[in-house]
Amino acid sequence: MARLADYFVLVAFGPHPRGSGEGQGQILQRFPEKDWEDNPFPQGIELFCQPSGWQLCSERNPPTFFVAVLTDINSERHYCACLTFWEPAEPTQEASGTEDAAVREEEADEGGSGRLSPTASGPLFAPKTLVLVSRLDHADVFRNSLGLIYTIHVEGLNVGLESVIGNLLTCVIPLAGGSQLDSVEDGVRTISLGAGDRQVIQTPLTESLPISRCSVALLFRQLGISNVLSLFCAALTEHKVLFLSRSYQRLSDACRGLLALLFPLRYSFTYVPILPAQLLEVLSTPTPFIIGVNAAFQAETQELLDVIVADLDGGTVTVPECVSVPPLPEPLQSQTHSVLSMVLDPELELADLAFPPPTASTSSLKMQDKELRAVFLRLFAQLLQGYRWCLHMVRIHPEPVIRFHKAAFLGQRGLVEDDFLMKVLEGMAFAGFVSERGVPYRPTDLFDELVAHEVARMRADESHPQRVLRHVKELAEQLYKNENPYPAVAMHKVQRPGEASHLRRVPRPFPRLDEGVVQWIVDQATAKMQGAPPAVKAERRTTVPSGPPMTAILERSSGLHGNSARRLEVVRNCISYVFEGKMLEAKKLLPAVLRALKGRAARRCLVQELHLHVQQNRAVLDHQQFDFVVRMMNCCLQDCTSLDEHGIAAALLPLVTAFCRKLSPGVTQFAYSCVQEHVVWSTPQFWESMFYGDVQAHIRALYLEPAEDWGPSQVGEAPVQDERSALDVASEQRRLWPMLSREKQQELVQKEESTVFSQAIHYANRMSYLLLPLDSSKSRLLRERAGLGDPESASNSLVTSSMAGSVAESYDTESGFEDAETCDVAGAVVRFINRFVDKVCTESGVTSEHLKGLHVMVPDIVQMHIETLEAVHRESKRLPPIQKPKLLRPRLLPGEECVLDGLRVYLLPDGREEGSGGSGGGPALLPAEGAVFLTTYRVIFTGMPTDPLVGEQVVVRSFPVAALTKEKRISVQTPVDQLLQDGLQLRSCTFQLLRMAFDEEVGSDSAELFRKQLHRLRFPPDVRDTFAFTLGSAHTPGRPPRAAKDKAPSLRTLSRNLVKNAKKTIGRQYVTRKKYNPPSWEHRGQPPPEDQEDEISVSEELEPSTLTPTSALKPSDRMTMSSLVERACCRDYQRLGLGTLSSSLSRAKSEPFRISPVNRMYAICRSYPGLLIVPQSIQDNALQRVSRCYRQNRFPVVCWRSGRSKAVLLRSGGLHGKGVVGLFKAQNAPSPGQSQADSSSLEQEKYLQAVVSSMPRYADMSGRNTLSGFSSAHLGGHVPSPRARVTTLSNPMAASASRRTAPRGKWGSVRASGRSGGLGGDVGSRLAGRDTLAPPQANGAPPDPGFLRPQRAALYIIGDKAQLKGVRPDPLQQWELVPIEVFEARQVKTSFKKLLKACVPGCPTAEPSPASFLRLLEDSEWLTQIHKLLQVSVLVVELLDSGSSVLVSLEDGWDITTQVVSLVQLLSDPFYRTLDGFRLLVEKEWLAFGHRFSHRGAHTLAGQNSGFTPVFLQFLDCVHQVHLQFPMEFEFSPFYLKFLGYHHVSRRFRTFLLDSDYERIELGLLYEEKGEHRGPQPCRSVWEYVDRLSKRTPAFYNYMYAPEDAEVLRPYSNVSNLRVWDFYTEEALSEGPPYDWELAQGPPEPLEEERPDGGAPQSRRRVVWPCYDSRPRAQPDAISRLLEELQRLEAELGRPPERWKDTWDRVKAAQRLEGRLDGRVSRRGAPSSLLVSSVPHHRRSLGVYLQEGPVGSTLSLSLDSDQSSGSTTSGSRQAARRSTSTLYSQFQTAESENRSYEGTLYKKGAFMKPWKARWFVLDKTKHQLRYYDHRVDTEYKGIIDLAEVEAVAPGTPTMGAPKTVDEKAFFDVKTTRRVYNFCAQDVPSAQQWVDQIQSCLSDA
Repeated sequence: MARLADYFVLVAFGPHPRGSGEGQGQILQRFPEKDWEDNPFPQGIELFCQPSGWQLCSERNPPTFFVAVLTDINSERHYCACLTFWEPAEPTQEASGTEDAAVREEEADEGGSGRLSPTASGPLFAPKTLVLVSRLDHADVFRNSLGLIYTIHVEGLNVGLESVIGNLLTCVIPLAGGSQLDSVEDGVRTISLGAGDRQVIQTPLTESLPISRCSVALLFRQLGISNVLSLFCAALTEHKVLFLSRSYQRLSDACRGLLALLFPLRYSFTYVPILPAQLLEVLSTPTPFIIGVNAAFQAETQELLDVIVADLDGGTVTVPECVSVPPLPEPLQSQTHSVLSMVLDPELELADLAFPPPTASTSSLKMQDKELRAVFLRLFAQLLQGYRWCLHMVRIHPEPVIRFHKAAFLGQRGLVEDDFLMKVLEGMAFAGFVSERGVPYRPTDLFDELVAHEVARMRADESHPQRVLRHVKELAEQLYKNENPYPAVAMHKVQRPGEASHLRRVPRPFPRLDEGVVQWIVDQATAKMQGAPPAVKAERRTTVPSGPPMTAILERSSGLHGNSARRLEVVRNCISYVFEGKMLEAKKLLPAVLRALKGRAARRCLVQELHLHVQQNRAVLDHQQFDFVVRMMNCCLQDCTSLDEHGIAAALLPLVTAFCRKLSPGVTQFAYSCVQEHVVWSTPQFWESMFYGDVQAHIRALYLEPAEDWGPSQVGEAPVQDERSALDVASEQRRLWPMLSREKQQELVQKEESTVFSQAIHYANRMSYLLLPLDSSKSRLLRERAGLGDPESASNSLVTSSMAGSVAESYDTESGFEDAETCDVAGAVVRFINRFVDKVCTESGVTSEHLKGLHVMVPDIVQMHIETLEAVHRESKRLPPIQKPKLLRPRLLPGEECVLDGLRVYLLPDGREEGSGGSGGGPALLPAEGAVFLTTYRVIFTGMPTDPLVGEQVVVRSFPVAALTKEKRISVQTPVDQLLQDGLQLRSCTFQLLRMAFDEEVGSDSAELFRKQLHRLRFPPDVRDTFAFTLGSAHTPGRPPRAAKDKAPSLRTLSRNLVKNAKKTIGRQYVTRKKYNPPSWEHRGQPPPEDQEDEISVSEELEPSTLTPTSALKPSDRMTMSSLVERACCRDYQRLGLGTLSSSLSRAKSEPFRISPVNRMYAICRSYPGLLIVPQSIQDNALQRVSRCYRQNRFPVVCWRSGRSKAVLLRSGGLHGKGVVGLFKAQNAPSPGQSQADSSSLEQEKYLQAVVSSMPRYADMSGRNTLSGFSSAHLGGHVPSPRARVTTLSNPMAASASRRTAPRGKWGSVRASGRSGGLGGDVGSRLAGRDTLAPPQANGAPPDPGFLRPQRAALYIIGDKAQLKGVRPDPLQQWELVPIEVFEARQVKTSFKKLLKACVPGCPTAEPSPASFLRLLEDSEWLTQIHKLLQVSVLVVELLDSGSSVLVSLEDGWDITTQVVSLVQLLSDPFYRTLDGFRLLVEKEWLAFGHRFSHRGAHTLAGQNSGFTPVFLQFLDCVHQVHLQFPMEFEFSPFYLKFLGYHHVSRRFRTFLLDSDYERIELGLLYEEKGEHRGPQPCRSVWEYVDRLSKRTPAFYNYMYAPEDAEVLRPYSNVSNLRVWDFYTEEALSEGPPYDWELAQGPPEPLEEERPDGGAPQSRRRVVWPCYDSRPRAQPDAISRLLEELQRLEAELGRPPERWKDTWDRVKAAQRLEGRLDGRVSRRGAPSSLLVSSVPHHRRSLGVYLQEGPVGSTLSLSLDSDQSSGSTTSGSRQAARRSTSTLYSQFQTAESENRSYEGTLYKKGAFMKPWKARWFVLDKTKHQLRYYDHRVDTEYKGIIDLAEVEAVAPGTPTMGAPKTVDEKAFFDVKTTRRVYNFCAQDVPSAQQWVDQIQSCLSDA
């Protein structure tokens, strides 16, 4: 029995002692006056009576009631029921209340009790509170009882208040859940306070279940489902929760409701449902809490940054940004939410029904409250299902000690990564749950039943909402019955005051009660109670059921490594082979086993199998078996986390001390010494759970009969269902404990304590085994691994300092343990074990004497083990080393030397899957074991795969040292022995990545030496130290680099120059800007291209005015001039007809342009070539002034002219601030004088006008051929001129819009020429994508019609948008500005870095997918930049093709400008799409015009910080994109582009070194090899190498080359039309990159021949692996195969082999003739092309895209014509048959032929014979000129022996000669016998024949 109320208190308003305006509560009376012994009076009760503060008010308020909760120091809760009413204030109260009225006026009372204002008239009222203090929560009874006392006072009932209060304090009610509840009389107590009242008190059936009344339902109505769930999770995860409301009763109910939801967990932190205003600082406490505060103080809560605020009145929950509340794990979150919505809104399910049933009556509020609680009860049962299987019974007597195995619970529930459950299990509430509910023998309640028996039902009901709802209602009934066991007797009769009774005038205040009367009543009742027998709370205790074993909360598939039965079978077989000694079989299975062990089931299977092979706790193995077992154990442990959730490490722990091998007599090595490198061994929680699990097993065995004895269970797994579990045994023992004698009890306590003690000693040994390293001199103890999820490191691979802290160098074993204070290894292990022993022994109740003994024992155990390990370590070093594979030496280039010999390394897989046999399948070539070599040219890895199933495949990966972009140290596990080693990751800009782990035999000093040498070779101090220079030359090291020029002149020099220049009015604008100086000689170099003799002649009659002030050139100048004329650009100028060197020759006057030697000494612009194309009318001395307007002095020069429209393409650097822009901005601004800026701008204007005037179409444009409207006053200002028109390109993405489609349907081809009339729209609107005619098509194809106006500008200047900003357009000017947005070099660099990481990721991704690669590719923006380049280039091509000239003037003129002008020429001029033309283009635009190869490639030490910027590679990528769209327009193959892309960074050749011709000349490179040749030399020029290689193999030739004459290409440029270049993604691991041709020659393939034993011929088939074989080499295309076959046939016939190109040309010529004979020649006479019949002819330009793979028998050689698209398939097949027969028929002759040159000539017969057309063949090999009747003839008609030829001379027509032929087409060949008269079809053919015959004669 218990008292209903402990104290009754009367509290009234009293003045504040410090005289402040606020009052304070005063206790007038309390009953009883003495404290109860078992329950002292709670202090501070007056604060809680008026939480908002004691205030007087001007009107009488109605009485209020609420229940506050006080918690005492023993965590006991006291419920304070407060009824407050107002009485007229006494005079002393009024006096105190009127003080400081001004202060109180400012405070408004929001709670209803108005405060006093200074002008308030009338009486004041003071609050008075009646308080009941109780330990029981019966709020309704308290409300009724206090209300009765108030009613007696107000209504003046004739009842003594003292007797009522005395009866209240002496009322006794039954305890909850006690033995008294056997009958209704015991469970229901009816009380009366002696005022004619009657109240029924029902005692709850179960004490543990909380009483909620309606509080939970009200909480959900006020806040809603999601908010309450948030608060629920916040309270469980120990966050601070604050409720706000203006109602104190609501605050109490909300707090009570939240606590009721937490059941079965108890909230153990601060709990204050109503917090007084004076205690608001409690909210700043660092500990969690649940607190309610009046909403009037909401402002004070705003500054709390870590408090979750629930506003009950507003229905909101605010979670601060810094607070993260983890949600419930799915699917529980969504299931709980849906069930709650069904309970709260039953009509939700019926809302959509067409015929809803009649609405069922909704549950009452009290019933709904219980239903909501039932939902959360089910939730906890699902969350904690099976928790009893993870309880460890550490002690049974004298009191149970229970520990919870958190890791095993999380692992088996599949919630290892769930943040919510992890925090709940670590919280104090759950710790209390374990200690309270873990006890095996105790009273049970509803939750225990639910967890034990209803789990299966809940799992089955998950998908049936109605069944879930039924279950919820059943649980709700039980909860309701617990609170209201006997609802039928719940009848109350209590008097209440009348309506508005508080407003009536009460005759007197609440009286002072007679203490004596009350005390007498209390004493009487106490005496009566003492005489009665004590009420014993007899509990019904039972064994708590454990319930079914736990299951995963959500069955997750294990993904890629789902362990099928087959995988487990492989694991079992491998272990069987190991223990049967079948090592070869085991070795085959081992890789598959290691892969399978990534799955949990396979790891469990391995552990179980190994357990079967252990007898008597020992298993002695031989060395090979030991190695296999250790490797599998390491692989098992590698994927375990530190907590070992799945018990794998726990199950392996007994095994690592069982498996061993004999090293020598008396020395045994156990497996534990080889599996120490795992994080789990250094985790204290793992050892604790292991210890408790073993202790439980031994305690259980202690109490079981011997017949029931069983072995220790595996920790973390459900114990085998034996007779009784450890909890069952403990329950039985607890039941029997009171019946045992004291001696027996002591004996059992001692036995348990000694069991724990012995296990502690055992674990001290075990821990020393796994924590002490084999070599104790290495301080690598207890390595805690940081960053387990680091993407750049392998799993569990990073090592930081030891957990124990200190790191010493070594441990002196002879020093003894007493003196070993500084020894790191032993001391750290001892400290670690001692901490463990302290914790587990204290928790397990080990006596202090035993604990002291353990502390003495631990150092001895460690020392003894160290001594044992010394012998093991010594003997293990004597073991024969594992036979490592022999180092494979790499093949080196001629002149390449080894700098560092091979260091043994493992090449590890990176993010590319192909090499490691990823999702694409294929063999696991990586990881590979081998060595890394460093040479003067490359970094090379050679080795073999570690996977034995791959076979003897050599793996090679290499890249040039110069291509290294990033070197990074990594720490990784070696694939063979799983040891942690240092490693390096090397990334190159040739898209190779070496991720290496050094072998243990490689010392750290060797690895460091490798890094230093690599760095030295990558960044040599001087460009002459690079491989291209040191190759084949006696280079003396240590040559001092030449000092670079001072880039920053002093301020004095600068100012002096400024003054001097101003006086001369020369005005160099770049003085104040940062001028580009060429970099120092430390990082430059350039090989000389071996050019042929040029035909251009140099005229030395130069006008003095156009050159230097001297009248004639010096001899040295003449040498320079002749050298300049031989350069590539001059040859190209001559081909384009762009003028001569002399301006005085009569022929040159008519030409608009001339070649100016003004820059021959590189005085004007050092980055320009020596000879430049300028307008004929501009004198050389004016060019100096023009150059000042442009960055780096790179003034506009012509680089190409269209052969058809005669428009020219110019290039220059960007404009300075004043230049054309300043020119355009000057309108009518007055000028103070002819300044220097005016002069330069005038020269610039004249220069541009000269360019415009030199265009043929310019003269026809209405006579406006001058810029006479410009006055000198307009040239220097900044106001826009009305004559300049500006076109903007604000959106470069849309620049490919609005072009007219070409007639022949070229892919993106457009013919918008000057002939197209009536085209609307402005250029600017076209460029800006604002063309209103038609939207562009999706792939970037133009809409119809085109874009250009009939009246176009003569010159378009394409410049950077930033520099041309603010210029207004004007339609009258002859040139037009086109501002565009371009990217900068640094953006290219950044983009390339991202592209590199996308194509060559540094580490394997968790889930590789194409989407992730595409996302990274998009993030790099590389294709976007390619798109912009192609877009701008196509725009320029359009303008040039329409007859307008274009000046490209971007950045400094050497990066994007070079890219654009090169692409424009490539698209516009078919010549540049040939091998020779492309070389000429690169030499002219990139080398001669000064692209900064050394600077952009960071070739030397000086450029180390600038990084690699692949501007040239980006250009090659653009060419590759065009090549893909027009495969028949390029003579060179895609391999040629890859070759250049590789070698422009390799520094193997000198071609791409240094930054300009000026630097190459200054270094003496440009012309050093002209003239004499000193025998065979290594190729210094990449072009020379290409020429040599092209003579031997058609590697660079594109077989589909069949160009259309004068075809202008217009490719699609949208990103959707672009493809990732396979140069970035492909690799060949068999030989390394295939771009060093000498190294890529594989072994010759054996011929198909009869085997000696007469068997079938050996097949020449071979397996081609992606990523391993170079497919072009292993799988040549069909044409290469045919050419090889022809060479083989030639060799069989005894003929000398012909060059492949001669054969190819002859085949094409035969095809052409055959086509003519068949009458299938096209009207245009297009050259032949290769078409595959199976490919649809949807576009002529598409042709066939023969990839670098076989085409097979479908190849046909057919003639290309405009009608070919309409040809039928059968026609193609016939053509194929005919072509193939022709191809072979020519080689079936008796006499081998060598056709060096062939064609048709008319030959005059002998005397009196007519002219006749014959087919002539010039054979240089046999020195013959043979002729045939027809091309296809195999026997010749006649032969001319060239040895007899004396002369070849021009001839004259004779009688009978062809009439239509020019007379210059005749020539005679005079021999010793006769004169032969010949006539060619035209003059060029005749000249060609003469040249060929003469060259043949000269060769002889």
